[in-house]
Amino acid sequence: MREERRVNLFRNGRNQALRIPREWEFDADEALVRFEDGVLIVRPVQRTGLLPWLASLEPLDVSFPDVDDSDLAPLDEPEV
Repeated sequence: MREERRVNLFRNGRNQALRIPREWEFDADEALVRFEDGVLIVRPVQRTGLLPWLASLEPLDVSFPDVDDSDLAPLDEPEV
């Protein structure tokens, strides 16, 4: 069963806004809004960092060429 509530609509500048009941608040700073078949759909945008996205990628099945780095200074010694 879907729960329904009556909420207040108000003006925020030139935009119409609605108050979301506290128990339905999104844990997000942004939301996606879509109007479909006469229904307003609001969905939170889940922010994720780059690391979770990179971890979700499949490993590459590619061999990389060897690189001659003998002319590079070691990282722990300052360049002169």
